[in-house]
Amino acid sequence: MALLQHLVDYCDKRTRRSAFQDYPGALNGLQVANDGRVTKIGAAVDAGLVPFAQAVECGVDFLIVHHGLFWGGAQPITGPAYERHAALIRGNCAVYSSHLPLDAHAELGNNALLARQLGLKPKGRFLPRDDEFIGWTAPSKYKRSQLRNRLEELYPRVTALEFGSAQPKQVAFCTGSGNSAIAALPATGIDTLITGEVREEWFNYAQEHHLNVFLCGHYATETLGVKALAAELARKFRLPWVFIETENPL
Repeated sequence: MALLQHLVDYCDKRTRRSAFQDYPGALNGLQVANDGRVTKIGAAVDAGLVPFAQAVECGVDFLIVHHGLFWGGAQPITGPAYERHAALIRGNCAVYSSHLPLDAHAELGNNALLARQLGLKPKGRFLPRDDEFIGWTAPSKYKRSQLRNRLEELYPRVTALEFGSAQPKQVAFCTGSGNSAIAALPATGIDTLITGEVREEWFNYAQEHHLNVFLCGHYATETLGVKALAAELARKFRLPWVFIETENPL
C-alpha cells in the first residue's frame, strides 16, 4: 500500500506539471480522489465509463490517463457524466490526468518514446507552446520506405502521405493530433512528421509543401507515456500496475 498524496506529489514533480499552460479542459493533476490509499496502479489513454469499469474490475485504485474527465468543460453530473463519476467513487478509484506534460517529457513523454521505438535518438525540440516545447526531432537512419515499413510493424493502421524526401535527414514527432505540427514543419527545414491523425485539409498542405506525414492513430500513439509513468511509479512505490486497453481505432 502507498498513500495517494505521495503518488500525486511524485507525478506532479516528475512530469513538471506546473510548467505547462495546457488546454483549459485538460486540468492536469489529480482529478478524482479515493480514500487516500493505493494498492494498484492503472494506465489508460482516455477517461471514460468503460476504462473506469475495467480499471475497477482489475482492482486499480489509482488510474493515470492522458485525456482526463473535463475536456468538455463544465457540465451537469447527469447521464453518462454521472455514470463515469459513480463508477470511480463506488470503486474507490482515483484518477490522475497528464496531457501536455506527458507529451513533452524527455524520458516518459509520448514523442520521445515514439522516437526511441523506432531506434532513433530524440535530440531536438519542436513545436513551442508558451515557454515549453511539446514535440521532439531526431536524426533519421531510415529511407522513407523503411520508416513506413517499421511503423507498419508497430502500429495496426498507418496512413502515409509521401510528398517529401525519399531519404529524410530528420524526423519530427507529435503524437495524437498533428494539426498544429504540420503548419510548424516548413520553418524547421524538416520535411517528415510522425503523428497520430490530422484533419482532411492538411492533405493539400502536405502535398504543396512537399512533406512526408505518417499517421499512426491518435489513440495508438498516446499509449506510450501513460504506460511509462505507471511503470515507473509502480517500481518506485513497489506496487503492481496494469494497462487498460481500449479498442479505439481512431
